[in-house]
Amino acid sequence: MHLLFVTSLVPDGEPTTGYEIANAAIIDGLRRAGARVTVLGFTWPGKRPSDPDNTIVLGEVDVRTDTAGLVQKLVWLRRAVTVGLTVSSIKLRVIAEAQLRAAIASAEPFDAYVLNGVALAGAFENVFSDKPSIFVAHNVEHRSARENSNAAASLMQKALFAREARLLRGLETRLCARADFVFTLAEDDGKAFGLPLERFAALPLVTRKAITVRPVLPVAHDLGLIGTWTWQPNRIGLEWFLRQVKPLLDPSIGIAVAGSTPADLLTAWPGVTFAGKVPDATAFVESSGVIPLVSRAGTGVQLKTIETFELGMPSVATARSVRGIASVPANCIVADEPVAFAAAINAMVARTRQGDRQRLDGRAFHVSQLQKLDTAIRRGLDRLASGKRKVAG
Repeated sequence: MHLLFVTSLVPDGEPTTGYEIANAAIIDGLRRAGARVTVLGFTWPGKRPSDPDNTIVLGEVDVRTDTAGLVQKLVWLRRAVTVGLTVSSIKLRVIAEAQLRAAIASAEPFDAYVLNGVALAGAFENVFSDKPSIFVAHNVEHRSARENSNAAASLMQKALFAREARLLRGLETRLCARADFVFTLAEDDGKAFGLPLERFAALPLVTRKAITVRPVLPVAHDLGLIGTWTWQPNRIGLEWFLRQVKPLLDPSIGIAVAGSTPADLLTAWPGVTFAGKVPDATAFVESSGVIPLVSRAGTGVQLKTIETFELGMPSVATARSVRGIASVPANCIVADEPVAFAAAINAMVARTRQGDRQRLDGRAFHVSQLQKLDTAIRRGLDRLASGKRKVAG
């Protein structure tokens, strides 16, 4: 079976976001199942695809809102309102529909589309209706947009996120209805879409192909948090931690935050070490005493949680952070209230300082995730091969 994997950003061998890590894991899983996969999408500016022989590049795009200037943001918004698309989709309307159709034709013959996420599928919605398809729902995007609207500080932001939520709800409903099968990243997401069990499977993800034994690094910081904090659902969790949990921690506990961070947060928390983009994300995690997993918004699964468990790191996690994960390791404490969360961190950091690193072997977790991932992907491909297409309406 030959699949055309339609994605906003093609793998370039240097994944920096959870979205890109998930894409690589899903593509690898499809290929392990025996499918031939051709990837179609855009690259980051200056990047090259990691598998050029099996990739069709539509061009270069920079879809980051946080680094875009005001003029660019206004252009995106004006165009989105004019044509009735989400801002995430309008960012990818940088090529003509005829150019996209020509690129798709160059991949022929292929059997089905894998529509990876809502952005590119929503930008050219009618282009991908001529063949069977699998829709990969990384999140319940309309719920995340609604949460962003509720958390927004300004009336303008609230209105913009509310618009995105309304449009995304319709788009996700249509994509799920047209798909022969849907992959979600958490079991609850399939239920949120109203899908019957026979039409979707949750994909337990991995962040790397294999787990190797590595030397234990010295503790460089008591707490290490890493993520793309410019993404609003992540920011909501980080702000919750800094505002509600941090004041309850032992004052001597050091906090390091890695990854893209909004400028206003950098200045608001002078006692926190903001490391920005670190050269080795794995080394940053492994040189932490304890990993706080602080998700409070969004859907799907948290890739930073999976990486923490694969590396065997001790952690304290919110319930949102471990959603979609069947087996939570023994060195992870789940707590949602700030007092309980802080108490667990204080106790774990104290043990770390006494020489107990509380590390586990993460290889068993990784292997279990990989096996479940392969089983779920096989279900979707079998459904696709059976030709039992879902008729919308």
